[in-house]
Amino acid sequence: MKKIIFATTNENKVREVRMMMDGLDVELCTMKEAGVDVDIVEDGTTFEENAIIKAKTIMEITGEIAIADDSGLEVDYLDGAPGIYSARFLGEDTPYSEKNADIIRRLEGVEGSDRSARFVCAMAVAFPDGRIRTCRGTIEGVIDYKEKGTNGFGYDPIVYVPEYGMTTGEMEPELKNSISHRGKALEQVKKILEEELQ
Repeated sequence: MKKIIFATTNENKVREVRMMMDGLDVELCTMKEAGVDVDIVEDGTTFEENAIIKAKTIMEITGEIAIADDSGLEVDYLDGAPGIYSARFLGEDTPYSEKNADIIRRLEGVEGSDRSARFVCAMAVAFPDGRIRTCRGTIEGVIDYKEKGTNGFGYDPIVYVPEYGMTTGEMEPELKNSISHRGKALEQVKKILEEELQ
């Protein structure tokens, strides 16, 4: 079974990724499980650049295939903010309930399609021979007027997906994983790994 390191310390992400990688003949390890404790400076200017920085760093440390993602929320009315700063928006230790409330407040008086937003996930796969493959998934929605739903995490309770009539925070995990930005990017990663493991 091929060992693959997922470059994150976010337990929620690990849970989602493990569910989605089910059926692939790989052992998915977290950085912690791989004994890697390193602070990676994400100084890229795009989701892709940050994902590559993380995957490459972990691959070089472990000598194993490494996967990393960089994801966030883009709100069109806020010129794409918080974007790549989604986790650090209003400070890294600020609870998401406050971040969500702040975004809703900034969109006061903004209606309909002007509230458009999307979750973006870029994933990078770094191979020990130096090759790097990237892919991207998105899910389109609008910013809701208040937080709804306790499933998911982060900005999930404020991103309303019209075709499903609910926020991603109200979705059951199976549904969310099948349509989410991370789900779409992971599907592509899965195909890349299947090709590699053949």
